[in-house]
Amino acid sequence: MWGLLLCCFVALASKFSLHIILLLSLNPRKTYEYKYKGEVNFGLGMPNLAESGVRMMCKVKITGMSAQTFILQVSDLAFEEFNGFPGKNSFNASPKLTQRIAAQLVKPFMFDYAGGHVVDIRAPAEISDTVVNIVRGILDFFQVTVKTTQRIYELEEVGIHGKCQSNYAIEEDKETKDMTITQVVDVTNCREKAAIYRGMATAVLDQVSKQRGESVVTTARCVYTVKPTTEGGLITRAHGLERQHFSPFNVKGGSFKMRATKEMVLLGVSDTARAVMFGSMESKGSLVYKFVNAEANVPIMMQNLDNPVPKAIELIKRLAEANIYHIDSATTEDTIKLYQLLRVMPFEGLDDMWKQFSGNEEHRRWFLDSIVEVSDARILKFLEMRFQAEDVSVTEALETLLLSINHLQAIPDLVEMAKMFLNIPFSKTNIYLWHTVVLSYGSLVYKHCAYYTPCPVAAVQPLLDMAMEALRNGNETDMVIALKALGNAGHPGSIKTIMRFLPGVAANPVDLPPRVLSAAVQSMRLIAARDPHSVQDITMALFLQKDVPTEIRMLAFMILFDTKPSMALVSTVTAHLQHEKDLHVVSFAYSYLKSFARSSTPDNHFLSTACNIAVKILAPKFGRLSYHYSKAMRMDWFNDDFLIGTAAEVFMLRSATHVFPTEIMMKGKFYFIGRILQLLELGIRGEGIKELFGSGIPGFRGDLGFSDFQAIFNVLENWEILPNDKPILSAYSRASGQEWFFADINKDLIQNIIKAMSPSAGKESPVWAAIENLQRGISWHRTKPFLIFEVRYFQATTLGLPIEISKYYESVNGITVNAKAAVNPPLTERLGQLLTSEISLETDGFVGFTKDVWVFYGINTELFQCGSEIKTKNPLAIPWKFSAKINVREKKFELDFPPCKKEFEILSVSSDVYAVSRNIEEPAMAKMTPMMPNAVDSNDEVSHMGPTLVRPEADQIATPNIWHPRSKMCAESNIYGAGVCVDSELRREYYQEEYPLYYFLGYTHLAVKVVPAQTIKAVDKIHFEVNGGPSRHPMSARQLLETLRRLSKEATRRVRLSSDSASSVRGSHHSRHDTIMEVWDSAPEALLNIKAFAMSGNQKPEGYDAAMYYTPEANIQNTQMIVSQVGEDTNWKMCVDTTVHTHAEAKAHIRWGAECQSYEMSMRAATAHLPGSKPTLKAKVHWTRIPEAMAEMGRRIESYIPGMAFLLGFYQQHERNAKEEVSASVVAASADSIDVKIKFPEYTIYRQAIPVPLPPASFQEFQHDTRNTTTDGFGRA
Repeated sequence: MWGLLLCCFVALASKFSLHIILLLSLNPRKTYEYKYKGEVNFGLGMPNLAESGVRMMCKVKITGMSAQTFILQVSDLAFEEFNGFPGKNSFNASPKLTQRIAAQLVKPFMFDYAGGHVVDIRAPAEISDTVVNIVRGILDFFQVTVKTTQRIYELEEVGIHGKCQSNYAIEEDKETKDMTITQVVDVTNCREKAAIYRGMATAVLDQVSKQRGESVVTTARCVYTVKPTTEGGLITRAHGLERQHFSPFNVKGGSFKMRATKEMVLLGVSDTARAVMFGSMESKGSLVYKFVNAEANVPIMMQNLDNPVPKAIELIKRLAEANIYHIDSATTEDTIKLYQLLRVMPFEGLDDMWKQFSGNEEHRRWFLDSIVEVSDARILKFLEMRFQAEDVSVTEALETLLLSINHLQAIPDLVEMAKMFLNIPFSKTNIYLWHTVVLSYGSLVYKHCAYYTPCPVAAVQPLLDMAMEALRNGNETDMVIALKALGNAGHPGSIKTIMRFLPGVAANPVDLPPRVLSAAVQSMRLIAARDPHSVQDITMALFLQKDVPTEIRMLAFMILFDTKPSMALVSTVTAHLQHEKDLHVVSFAYSYLKSFARSSTPDNHFLSTACNIAVKILAPKFGRLSYHYSKAMRMDWFNDDFLIGTAAEVFMLRSATHVFPTEIMMKGKFYFIGRILQLLELGIRGEGIKELFGSGIPGFRGDLGFSDFQAIFNVLENWEILPNDKPILSAYSRASGQEWFFADINKDLIQNIIKAMSPSAGKESPVWAAIENLQRGISWHRTKPFLIFEVRYFQATTLGLPIEISKYYESVNGITVNAKAAVNPPLTERLGQLLTSEISLETDGFVGFTKDVWVFYGINTELFQCGSEIKTKNPLAIPWKFSAKINVREKKFELDFPPCKKEFEILSVSSDVYAVSRNIEEPAMAKMTPMMPNAVDSNDEVSHMGPTLVRPEADQIATPNIWHPRSKMCAESNIYGAGVCVDSELRREYYQEEYPLYYFLGYTHLAVKVVPAQTIKAVDKIHFEVNGGPSRHPMSARQLLETLRRLSKEATRRVRLSSDSASSVRGSHHSRHDTIMEVWDSAPEALLNIKAFAMSGNQKPEGYDAAMYYTPEANIQNTQMIVSQVGEDTNWKMCVDTTVHTHAEAKAHIRWGAECQSYEMSMRAATAHLPGSKPTLKAKVHWTRIPEAMAEMGRRIESYIPGMAFLLGFYQQHERNAKEEVSASVVAASADSIDVKIKFPEYTIYRQAIPVPLPPASFQEFQHDTRNTTTDGFGRA
C-alpha cells in the first residue's frame, strides 16, 4: 500500500511539477555543423525609399573539448553590403572586407556551455572585440531556457542584450516530438541593458517625458526548433528577428527602422575525429555584448588611420590655407577627419606636431583648437607640459583647458589626473585662467558622478579643502570661486561643507557677505536632483528665517523648487507665505508658484498641480503686487508628438532698501527625447551699483524720458565713492548647467577704462597706440573650429553588431580684417583732438561660419558602417569692403561701397537624408544614396554630397505623396545695381502621412544671395551719408512747408471727434499753422539728413534723400520726415508726420508716391483709464490707398490669421467691420490677465483672460493722466 501511494505521489509530482527543465545540451564527443546567416537593414520602412544594410554568411562548426567546454570555428565567410532601393538593387560582395574579417574568425573560439547557457568566451589575444561580438551574436542562439511542463512562461535571463525579461511560448509537434520555442525579449526595458551614452552627462534624464513616449523602441524574437535527444535538447533550426524604431521625436510619429535577422540551420552531427589544435587564449567575457572604445570610430566618415601623424599635419596645413580669407564650406567636414586622426595617434605624435606648429601662428591655433578633441590622458599630459613650460599664452591656455576638460572622458583615472592643474603655479598667473581651472574641474566631477554611482568623495575633495581654507582665512574671493566650483560638481558629499557657509544651518554662527551666501545657496542647484531631501531641509530652513537677507531667502526658494517638492511641502510653503511680512519674498514666491501652475513640461507634471492649488489660496491676498517687487517668471511649452519643449526663466531679486535689483538671472531649457538640456544661463549681481543707487534716484519719474536718464547719469557720476574692495558688478555665464565664466567688474577696471578713453589722455593711453597701429595699417585673422556637441548612444543588436545613434554639431568660425586709417589733422598731444579731426578709414574683410550637423543611425564599427544619415550644412558669409569718413565736429558720417560686380551667397541651409555604406578596406568607395529618389535634379552637380552618389532612375520607381515646391524670389534695385535673391527647394515623400518625422526628412535647400542688377546708369560707388547737424534740404522752403501744412490739415479733417475734442484739435491745428506761416519765408533746417546715392562719375547721383524735422509743442512731440528719390525725371516721395501726446496717444500719417499723393495710410495708438474703468490700450491701422502688391500680401496674411488664432486659443466672429482698417484693443481684465479683441474687415477675433507674465498694474502706475483720450475720439487719424 505504501509503495502504491509513493508511486502515485511521484506520478502526481511529475505531472504538476513546474520545474522540470529540458536542458539544451551539446555532446562533448560530437561535432556539430551549422549554416549561419545574419542580416541587418536600415531605412524608413516605406516603399521607394533607399535603404542600406550588411549581410554575413558562414558555416559554424562546434566541437566538444570536455563536458562543458566547446570550440567554435567559422569557415566559408561571405560579407556583403547593400545600398540602394529594395526591389531594384541587391547585395554586393565585399571581398576585401570578407578577407579581413575571415582572418580573425577562422581562429578557434572557446566557450563554456551548460544548462542551455553560454558562460565564458575565450579567444586568442589578438582577436578584436568587434569580431568576438560577432561570435557572441552566433552563440546567442544557444542561450535559451526550456521548461517542458509550462507552455507559456517568463523569466529574467542574461543574453547578448544584457539582463532582460524573456517571454517564452512552447509548442510540440505530436508526430516528430520536436518542440517549437518562441522567445521574445523586451530590449527596451532591460534591467541591465547593454547600452551606453556618451556626451549626455549634463542632460538630465526626464522620466515623466519617457512615459509620454520613447524615441527608441526595441524588441527581439527568436524561434527555435529543438529536437529531443538522449543528452537533452538539440537546436536544429533557429531564426532571430530584432526590430528597432528610432525617431528624433516620438516614435509614434513615424520612425527610422532597423531590421536585423539571423538564421542558423543544423547541417549535420558527427563524431569528433580528432582534437582541435589551438594556442593560448584569454577570457573575453560573458555572452553580454562588450562595447569597444569607439572614440576613434566616428560614425559619419571612414578613413585609413594608419600612420596618422603626417596625415594630420598635412590636413592642418590644408585647412589653415583654405580658410584664411573665407570659410571654405567644402573643407569644414575635414575637421572631423582631423579629430579622428588626433584621437588615434600616440602622445609622441601630438608632441611632435606641437614642436612643428608652435612657431607658425596660424597652424599653432588650428592645432590647439583641434587637440581638445583628444579626450583621454594624452590631452592632460600635453596640457601639463604646456603649463609647466609656460609656452602658451594665458588666452590659449584658458580656451584649450576649458574645452579639453569639457570633452574629457570622465573616468576615475582622468579625474584623478586632472587634479594636478589645481596645483600648477601657471594656473594662478591670471585670475580668469584660475577661475577656468577651478570651474572646469568642478564640471569634470559632475560628469564623473553621472556615470559612477555612488560617486567617491575623493573626486570632490580638493574643492572641499579649497572652500574650507577660504572660510578659515576669511578670503571672500576664494570662498566665492570654491563654492561656484562645488556648484558645478553637484556632489552630494559637499552638502556638509556648503552648510558651513549658511546662517541658521551651520553648526557655528556665520556672518558672511551676501555674495558669498548667494554663491553657497546656488551651489546646491545640481545637488537638488541627486539628493533632494537634504537640499529641501536646508533651503526650507533658510527660507523660513526672517533675519536672513531677503535675496538669500528668495534664492533658497528657487533652489527648493529645483528639487521638485511634494504636494505636502508646497502646502507648507503656502501656509508660511500667508503670514509673510516681506513683500519682496511674497512677490517672488507667488510669481514663481504662478509660473509653475501654468507649466506644461513633463518634469513639472505633478508640481504644477500643487502650485495651482497654492496660487488659488494666495491670490486673494497677494495677486495684485506690482512689478516694483521681486519677480520670478517662467514660460514653457511641450509637444507630446515631437517630445520637444522649451522653457525660459527670468529672476529679478530686489530688496526694500535698494531701488536697483540685487541680482538678475535668465536661463533656458530645452526638452528633447526624454532629456532636459540646460541652455545658456546669464546672471548679473549689482553689488556696488546697488549701494550707489541706494533706496531711490533723485529726479527719477519713471517715464523713461530724458529727465530719467539724466537722473541716472547724475547718480553714476558719483561712482568714485564706492569702496575699492567690493566689485561694482559681478557677472557669470553657465552652459549646460555648468558655470564656465565668472568675472567681477571693480572700481580699478572702470578707472583704467575711463583713463584710457578720456579726451585728455595722451600717448601713454593704449587707445593712442591702437590708433597709431591703425594708421600704419592692420591685418588680423582668426579661424576657430569647434565641435559644439558630440552625443552618442550605443546598443547591442542580436547580431553582435553595435547600433549607434549619434549627433554631431561642428562649427568653423572665421574673421579677417584689413584696415587703414588716416586722421586729419593728425593727433599730436591728446585723444580729444579726434573730436575736431576728420577720420578716414579704408577696410575690407570677411566674417562668417559654416555649421555642419549630422545625425547617424546605424551600425558603426572600425571595419564597416551602414545606416541612415541626416546631413545639414549651414554656411554664412558676410564680406565687406568700404571706406568711411567721420567728422565729429560737423556730425557727419560717410560710407562708400564699391558696386556689386558678381553674385555671392550670404546664407544657405542644405539638408538631406541618406542611406550610407562604408568599409575600411575601400574608404574612398563610400556610398551615400539620397533616401528619397530625385532629391537632386539629374542635371545638378552632386560632387559635394559624398564620395559616391547613387541615384535611382526616376521612371522606374513609384513616388507617392510627393511634395516638391521650388521658388526663387528677388528684389533688385536698378538704382544701386544690386539685389537680393532667395532660392528655396524642398522635397518630401509620404508628406501626407500624419507623422511629424516625414515633415522634416528629405532634401532641403534655402539660399540668400546678393546679385548684380541692371542699372539705369553705370555705378562707380554707392554713397551713404548721415548728417546730424543742421543742413539745407534740396527742396525749397515754400514747397516743404506747404507739404507739411497740407498733410496736417487733411489728416485732421478726417478725425472723428466729439464737438469738444474737435474744437481742441482745430485750435491745435491753427496754432501749428500760425507757426508755419511765421517761418514761411525762412530756410528750414533738417534735424537729421540721410543720403543713399549711386554715384556715377560727374553725373547727377541717383538714390534717396531723407530729412527729419522735429517741431515740439507743449506736451506734444511732432516729427516729420520726407524721403525723396533723387535723379532725373522722378518725383517719388514719402511723407511721414508723427505726433506723440505725452502719456496718452501716438499717431502717424504716411503718404507716398508721386509728390506723396499716390498712396496713404495712418496708424494710431492710445491708452485710456477713466476712474472706475479698466486700463485699456487701443490701436488702429487705416488705409485709403495702398499698392496692389501690398494689398495682396495683406490678403494672404489675413487668410492665415483664423487658423493661427484658433491654435492660440482665440475665438472668431464673422461680422462686417470697417473695410479699410484693422483695429485692436487690449484691456487689463485682472491683475494677471488681459482681454484682446482684433477687428478685421470681414471678421473679429477675440480672447479673454490671457495670462501675462507681468502684472498689468503698470497700466495704472504709468497712466498719470486719467482723462479719457480715446472713448469718443478714436477714429481715423
